[in-house]
Amino acid sequence: MPSMIHTEADHIIHMVENGMEMIKKKKMKERVIAKDECESPAPEKRKREQLITGVNGNADANTIKKKKKIKVKAVDMTLQTSPSAEISSEHPEEKTPAASSEDLASDSDKEKETPEQRGGVFTNFRISQDTIKLLQARGVTYLFDIQVKTFNSIYDGKDLIGQARTGTGKTFSFAIPLVEKLHSEAADKRRGRPPKVLVLAPTRELAIQVSKDFKDITRKLSVTCFYGGSSYNPQLDAIRSGIDILVGTPGRIKDHLQNNKLDLSQLKHVVLDEVDQMLDMGFAEQVEEILSMSYEKDAEEKPQTLLFSATCPHWVYEVAKKYMRTKCIHVDLIGRKTQKAATTVEHLAIACHWSQRASVIGDVIQVYSGSHGRTIIFCETKREATELSMNTSIKQSAQTLHGDIVQKQREVTLKGFRNGTFEVLVATNVAARGLDIPEVDLVIQCSPPKDVESYIHRSGRTGRAGRTGVCICFYQRNEESQLKFVEQKAGIAFKRVGVPTANDIIKSSSKDAVRFLDSVPAAAVEYFRQAACELIEQRGAEEALAAALAHISGATSLEQRSLINSDAGFTTMILSCSQEMHNMGYGWRGLKEQLGEEVEGHISRMNFLKGKKGVCFDIPASKLKEIQDKWQDGRRWQLTVATELPEMEQSMRQSGERPAGGFSGRGGGGRRSFGGNFKGKSFSRGRGGGGQKRSFNQAFDY
Repeated sequence: MPSMIHTEADHIIHMVENGMEMIKKKKMKERVIAKDECESPAPEKRKREQLITGVNGNADANTIKKKKKIKVKAVDMTLQTSPSAEISSEHPEEKTPAASSEDLASDSDKEKETPEQRGGVFTNFRISQDTIKLLQARGVTYLFDIQVKTFNSIYDGKDLIGQARTGTGKTFSFAIPLVEKLHSEAADKRRGRPPKVLVLAPTRELAIQVSKDFKDITRKLSVTCFYGGSSYNPQLDAIRSGIDILVGTPGRIKDHLQNNKLDLSQLKHVVLDEVDQMLDMGFAEQVEEILSMSYEKDAEEKPQTLLFSATCPHWVYEVAKKYMRTKCIHVDLIGRKTQKAATTVEHLAIACHWSQRASVIGDVIQVYSGSHGRTIIFCETKREATELSMNTSIKQSAQTLHGDIVQKQREVTLKGFRNGTFEVLVATNVAARGLDIPEVDLVIQCSPPKDVESYIHRSGRTGRAGRTGVCICFYQRNEESQLKFVEQKAGIAFKRVGVPTANDIIKSSSKDAVRFLDSVPAAAVEYFRQAACELIEQRGAEEALAAALAHISGATSLEQRSLINSDAGFTTMILSCSQEMHNMGYGWRGLKEQLGEEVEGHISRMNFLKGKKGVCFDIPASKLKEIQDKWQDGRRWQLTVATELPEMEQSMRQSGERPAGGFSGRGGGGRRSFGGNFKGKSFSRGRGGGGQKRSFNQAFDY
């Protein structure tokens, strides 16, 4: 201990001597600065010198004197502090390491900021500190692009149409400026006051979410949500207490208006969220009746009108003219860009017959989302959604969401999905619009939707707020044209992939099993330690652990499927050729040379590879080993098992060409069928006509 005190005293004496020496050498300050310039000062030092340097590079004398006084004062202050700063006092021109590292860290953070983050800084907009704190509590640290481009126009009271991709923050685009606008006005706390803001949403779930977003960024305003399927009494109580911001669905708000319970004559701002669906045939009359309460024809003072959606067909603008001022602003972040869907989503397509779809979906969820991820499956009908949610092929917990479910249960289901109570939500279009459910890894569409807007909104449930996601669309062969239509109109390119292979499922299941093991408490492990030792003695450590992982993952039985059309019990193989093949018969000859004529009865669905340097086809999984044992690769032909769906040439059927004479060739060993045009006439078989079987293509043609 005495030695420590002696050391500190020596440091203090040494520091005092240096400080006195510095004071005596004030006149040498200019030389010190010149010396610093020759020694290539650190970045922070350059910034400090730039602040005290004029335009021509000459330092201002008064500034230098002030700087010298600050340095001397700093040395005097260090005499009264701990010796940790003594080393820096020996070189007064250098900063302490702590201060330098903080400044450098802030500089590096600024360099990492994207242009969008710099443009969306809260201080660039008329946002109060209270709102900023609430936004930060929600995890929002800057405004997104659509929010930046619409804030000032909305705050200034201009009519606006906003169009941006799904998941880009359209709700906050109108919520933040409207809240700030109301905050800036004189507070009105009267009981029974009518709402100043009306937000209409097409679905109950979206209305609830928009209402929550408003409540998250204000503590001073009364925000209420009206929607069908819920009790009238709480809504009537809210009307008596007074409302500032009213969010709701058209049906319930129309009910309150017809019962003379709700007054919309004092509206200042009207928002139609998901405007294309809001003004669709089913909602147009209700919306018009609601807005007629506050929109007077040819009146100068109309409420500010805001329309938002990811998709705005041309007819929306025609209908919107009824409500909006002549000089309205259109903010379109999609414009004439080819891709209308979210850019953070990968779009995949899997060919699969409807009878195989449920079991394939179970494998797809396992590989692309796992047991711990979140998945939304969209079905076309309520019955299909209910049946799929109860299918045993989906090993994860699943719940259903559609219009026939009572409102209370719908709210419980959505809350459970958000909180991670279950992993798979099977829904109809009820969940397609506007719902912001965090961390949805995968969206599955059981068939190509009839309209492109539905696909855009469904796929937009993943890849939100900067995250990435995957959307997989199942299709049958007769739906290929609909898939291409979606590609063309949405500006996307589906990547055709095969169903997950057995190896893919095993790898994914193993990862999930390991994660389950990590979650087991250490105390619980002790109870099974003795049984584990006995199991290792009986079966060996590796075999025992492998069996345990297989049981935990649930992947105890795996079924091989075709990568071409997802049929169970088939394996897809690739026959590669060293040169371009002019016809399919060339590949057949290569196979028969080694495998014999009987191989024709086992091969199906043969297709050219891209570039026609080979073919791919399916064989029964039971014949795989027999074929591999017979085959020998040569210089011209190589036969392998496909691990993923290869890129194939567009077939004659897909490209619009027809085989000569109307016959569809065997294309892989199948029967020929007659179903084309003959001398300009069309022929088709009735139910009782002949014994000729139709080909697979015809069986599923429109």
